[in-house]
Amino acid sequence: MKPTEVLVKPILTEKANAQQEKLRKYAFKVNRKANKLEIKKAVEDFYGVSVVDVNTAVIPGKNKTRYTKAGFIQGQKPAFKKALVTVAEGESIDLYSNI
Repeated sequence: MKPTEVLVKPILTEKANAQQEKLRKYAFKVNRKANKLEIKKAVEDFYGVSVVDVNTAVIPGKNKTRYTKAGFIQGQKPAFKKALVTVAEGESIDLYSNI
């Protein structure tokens, strides 16, 4: 898999930002078929940092219900795979450079 196919997008939430500052962990949405070795190689190639550790989790889809004029609309958010990547001491990834 190419690095652009493995990494879907970074996860930019308050919890993810706190982990970036304190623990040097960066969260990414990744392809469901990607394994830890492919994720590590993709982050190292794409961002030019050395990766110490990769943790992955498959987040299940959630049921969502919304009330509208037409009545209740029920649906489900899709499941996705999340990777927490720990970079080496003294290195960082600038995720806000292209915004």
